[in-house]
Amino acid sequence: MHYRNKNNPDNLSILGFGCMRFPKKGNGFDHEEIERELKYAVDNGVNYFDTAYIYPGNEEELGRALKNTGYRDRINIASKMPHYHMKSVQEAEKRFNEQLSRLGTDHIDYYLMHMLPDEKTWEALCQRGIDKWLEEKKKT
Repeated sequence: MHYRNKNNPDNLSILGFGCMRFPKKGNGFDHEEIERELKYAVDNGVNYFDTAYIYPGNEEELGRALKNTGYRDRINIASKMPHYHMKSVQEAEKRFNEQLSRLGTDHIDYYLMHMLPDEKTWEALCQRGIDKWLEEKKKT
C-alpha cells in the first residue's frame, strides 16, 4: 500500500474504504461480510474509512464492525457534518455527539462538510458560529 505522508502525520493510505454501500443481507446489513471486508482492507494497509451522518445505519454499522474486530486504533474515520440539519451550534453539538455514539468512538479523525454548495451557505453557517465550533473541536 502507498501512503500520503506529505504534510500528514496520519500517513493515510492512498486507497480509502467508502462505507456508503456496505453489503446488505435481506432487509439489513450483512454483518459478517462487512467485517470480512473491513479486516481484509485493514490487513492490506487501508487506514482511511469514509462514512456520513445521512447514510442510513452506516455509522452504526462501521462502529459495530470496529468494536467486533478491535480495529478502531488502526484506522482513521472520516465522517461528514450534516450542516443542512443545523440551525445552531447546539444542534451541531447534538449531531456530532450522536455521530460519536453511532460510531462507538470518542473522536472522528476527519470531519468533513457534507454537500456544501456555495460560499453563501458557508457564510450563513459562520453567522451561526459553526466555524468557531469547528475550531474548538479541532483542539480536542
